[in-house]
This record gives sequence, C-alpha cells and structure tokens, in this order.
Amino acid sequence: MRFVINAIRRTSLVLVLAALGLPAQAETPLARAFAAAWERQPAAAGLGERSRAAAAQQQVANAWTAAPPSLELGTRSDRFNRNRGALEQELGVALPLWLPGERSASQALAAADAEAVERRGGSLRLQLAQALREAWWAWQAAHNESSLAGERVAAASRLRDDVARRFRAGDLSRADLNAAAGALAQAEAQAAEVSAAAAQATFRLRNLTGAGLPEVLAAAAAEPLPAAAAAAAEQHPQWRELQARAQRADAEVELARQQTRANPELAVSTRRDRGAAGEAVDQTWALALRLPFGAGPRQDARIATARAEALELQGEALRLQEQLGYAGELAARQVAAARQQLAAAEQRAALARENRDLYDKSFRLGESDLPTRLRIEAEAFEAERALGRARIALAQGISQWRQSLGLLPE
Repeated sequence: MRFVINAIRRTSLVLVLAALGLPAQAETPLARAFAAAWERQPAAAGLGERSRAAAAQQQVANAWTAAPPSLELGTRSDRFNRNRGALEQELGVALPLWLPGERSASQALAAADAEAVERRGGSLRLQLAQALREAWWAWQAAHNESSLAGERVAAASRLRDDVARRFRAGDLSRADLNAAAGALAQAEAQAAEVSAAAAQATFRLRNLTGAGLPEVLAAAAAEPLPAAAAAAAEQHPQWRELQARAQRADAEVELARQQTRANPELAVSTRRDRGAAGEAVDQTWALALRLPFGAGPRQDARIATARAEALELQGEALRLQEQLGYAGELAARQVAAARQQLAAAEQRAALARENRDLYDKSFRLGESDLPTRLRIEAEAFEAERALGRARIALAQGISQWRQSLGLLPE
C-alpha cells in the first residue's frame, strides 16, 4: 500500500512539471558530457569483468557435480626392502555430490548475483550523473558570471572614456572622472575574481569528462522533462540495486539452509596387485561413498548472518522508497518556484535595461548626474546577473528532479 501511495504521489508531481510549459529537447550537451565521463570511470571497465564472473558462477551452479572431480593415483611395492616383485597400483575418481536442494539454491544465488551486478551498473551511472550534474551547472553558473563581468568591464570602460572626454571639455569635474575610474577598477577586480572561479569550475568538470570544453557558452540547455512513467520507484536504479541485493541475500539464506554438511563424495576406483614377481596380477574394483557429519553451529551462524543482511537490505529498500517519494516532491516544488523566479527576473531585467537606456540618454544630455548613472548601471548589472542565475537555477532544478527520479542525462 505504501508503494502504491508513493507511486501515485510521484506520478502527480510529473503532471505538475508538464504544466510548467518547458519544451522537450533532443540530446543535450550534458548528455554528451555524461557519456564521456562514464567512459573514463574505472567502474565501467570493471563491470564487464564482473558480468563475466557472474556468468561463470552460473555455469558452476549448473554443473552436475558440486565441485570438479578429482583423480586419485597410488602405487605400492617392496622394491626398497625385500624386492620380491610385489606391486600394487590404484586408480580412482572422486565425484563431489550436491546435497538435496543445494544445486537449485546455488543456481538461484548465481542468478541473483548476475542481477545484482547489472543493477549495480545502473546505480553507479546514477551516482556519476549526480556528480556531473553538480559540476556542470556550477560550470555554467561560473561562466555566466564571468561573461557578465566582462560586459560590465566593457560598459564601465565606455563610461569612463565618455566622462574623461567631457572632463577635458569642462562639462564634468575631476571627482566625476575619479568616480568613473573607480567604477571601472571595481568592475575589473570583480571580473578577475569570477574568472578564477570559472577556471576552478572548469577544472572540476574536466576532471570528470576529460574533454575540451568551450570557453564561450551559449544559453544553458535544460534537460528534457521527465515522463510520467519515470515516477515509479521500481524504475529507480538505486532502489532496483537494493532489491537485487536483498534478493541475493534471500538466496544466500536458502543456500545456507540446504548446505547442512560438507558435500558427500562418490569414489570409483580400481586396484591391480601382484604378490611377487611371476605371479598373476589381480584386479579389483571399489565403489565408496563419503558422508561428512552435519555442520551444526557453523551452519547456524551462517544462516543467521545471511538472514540479518537480508533484513537490513529490506529495511533500507523501504526507507529508500520513502526518501525517493519525498525527494521527487521537493524537486517538483523547487522547479515550480524556479519557474516563478525566472519570470520575475525577466521582468526585472527588462525594466532595468529600459531604465539604463533612459538614464544613459539623460546623462549624455546633462540632465542627470554621474552618481545616479552609476547606480542605475549597477542595478542593471545585478538584474542581468539575477536573470542568468534564474535561468541556470531552473535548468539545474530540472536536472535534480530527473536525478531524484533516477533518470540519466539526456
């Protein structure tokens, strides 16, 4: 019942996102960066070997014997004492046998191992996606700040040049020229600061992708909106990995129950012996069955350990299911809030641009003073800065929503 409630809640959240009006897109640069980052991950190479190991374990469980057969060879003679030609030779094969129910339990465990390896791959991809998304949007934000800082330096430089020209003409005072030069110096200092932050963000991203990144960025491209089918918790890679691990633990408990003792052995052997030189050689055959005693407390300890792990994993799966539902709901609300913030930032930026144009014209005509002109320029810059941040925040919110649903970059 709890699973159904969470699934309904998460499905309704996706319908809320559809109302935001954000367009679906083709593969984004973020998706291409994720593909490059996954190829560099050591886990990507290791998963193939783990899959082959799981396949080999399934072949072991499907074998007719519990372990590979063993060959027994032996010989006995009186060559080093009486030396009368006595000789005895023995050849045998020992076959380890499955205990009742052990073979089917081993097959179930091997299948659970293979499933766990596959699910582990999906979980590792999602973990990498989280790290890449954080580095990607931090990189976008840092370069957005750097671009705006460069534009501010250019605008401050043009204003300083205009004030210097009017100062030489006697229209403005030395104090106005100093104020304009100070505004340019402040803009240059901020540009240097954000440039260092952008370089650091670029390093973190390149550390993941290893690919060359463009220095000039276009508008941040948001990921596609998640589909309603993606809201089911059973599709989340982390939840599926936990379920696979829990199933493996259950299979290990069942195998421990079946392995009540060490594997019995069936031995078939033949013996050739001769009492002395010149006598006839006799050959006999033997069939033997070796039955070990019960494991006793060792088996009890193994069963208890496996059962404890199974119970822990089942509890973790329930907790994760609840957390995924809450995370999806929170991400949906954050995206809706980011959408509203973007609309407000667009309106603020449009008004700030209009005021800047009006005061720029007024200042050129001598109808407003320089401090007012500098204040309006700073307000316009902050408005553009807030607009860029709002756009990136919305795109990042969609990425985080997709992350909470277990979806990889597209």
